[in-house]
Amino acid sequence: MFKDQSPLVKLIWAALAFFAAYALISGRWELAFVAIVTGLLSLVPIALARWVQIEMPRIFIVISTAFIGGTLFLGEAFDFYNRFWWWDILLHGGSAMVFGLTGFVLVFMMFQGNRFAAPHIAIAFFAFCFAMTIGAMWEVFEFSMDQTIGTNMQKSGLVDTMTDLIVDAIGAFIGASSGYGYLKGRDYGGLGGLIEDFVARNPQLFRNWRK
Repeated sequence: MFKDQSPLVKLIWAALAFFAAYALISGRWELAFVAIVTGLLSLVPIALARWVQIEMPRIFIVISTAFIGGTLFLGEAFDFYNRFWWWDILLHGGSAMVFGLTGFVLVFMMFQGNRFAAPHIAIAFFAFCFAMTIGAMWEVFEFSMDQTIGTNMQKSGLVDTMTDLIVDAIGAFIGASSGYGYLKGRDYGGLGGLIEDFVARNPQLFRNWRK
């Protein structure tokens, strides 16, 4: 699980372990909690991929780990949200694009790579819905953290939540559109290459796919 990851992911994990240890020694319990939770959440995509026996492209793991670390650790522990106005937009927009691509791949897998089993637009639509669902669940998580341990992840409340969801929708649309373009033999913005990489790594899931 660990040795196959990129140097950047390993660096993020090492930094989280260091800060968690430092916070525990110095009695900074909130920082320790955030570092430990961030580390555990970053392992979820890897564990899930192993559980369903698929090989994830490194870039997916890098982006998911960076998003979780950037949101929980840098955003909350080091107050990046207030230091950089664009930090929240960058994280939500980038992650939504990836989740849009992920949703496309998951729906495409259900049809064993048969692009004729469902209309292209339907696969892209469900990919968009998948990304938006993840975004909405994250907002619920932020609300839960604010209510239970006193963090301020939602910042300005409704305005912050709605801004995040709007950015999520834009990113999800770009990701889902890239999947649609992939089915049509087009590569919008280079994102189709990520889909092609996943298909190449998991040929057993796309037996009927002929591009």
